Amino acid sequence: MNKLFQAVFIAAIVLLAGGCASRPELAARSAAVPPGVDLSGRWEMQGYAEEPDARQVEREQGIYLPPASTAGRRQQGPQRAGGIMRTKSPSVYVFIENGRSLKISQTGHGLFVSFDRSVVEEYTFGENRIVALGPIEAQRVSGWEGPMYIVETMDERGATLTETWALAGEGSLLVREVNIVDGDKQLYSSRQVFDRT
Repeated sequence: MNKLFQAVFIAAIVLLAGGCASRPELAARSAAVPPGVDLSGRWEMQGYAEEPDARQVEREQGIYLPPASTAGRRQQGPQRAGGIMRTKSPSVYVFIENGRSLKISQTGHGLFVSFDRSVVEEYTFGENRIVALGPIEAQRVSGWEGPMYIVETMDERGATLTETWALAGEGSLLVREVNIVDGDKQLYSSRQVFDRT
């Protein structure tokens, strides 16, 4: 009887530990700027067309905004509403910025990206911190992988927004790729090419 109790107790602990497993953490990225890589400049998007803003598309589908009373607390799993299981849309969409013209200033420690002269994003090389937009919080890491600058932002459910910035055409082009992945699902993908002006 004692061995049966021990086996049941150990199984319960294993199940409890598995159920309490936290979302994965993003791996830190290098703060060292590769020699000769400078993204600074004014950039104009090629073939600009009014593409739907990912945040607007997701908002129309019911983006999850935590209530003010739960801001700062992690939400676990799907919620029930009237006996019907609802899953939350990834909140990482709110961290996407887009613009036709960019102005990028690169310092020894980070990037300042101005989108259409209205929104400025600041990225610190090698950062690993919590960023917030209203009640939505996410983990952000950024840094260099070879000549490519990568910014990853992960929301509380584990959906990840990945932005990459890289020069092409001997420095006359800037290529920006934006992807959102939730588990094994690709939810959003965009590739933007900018000319130096």
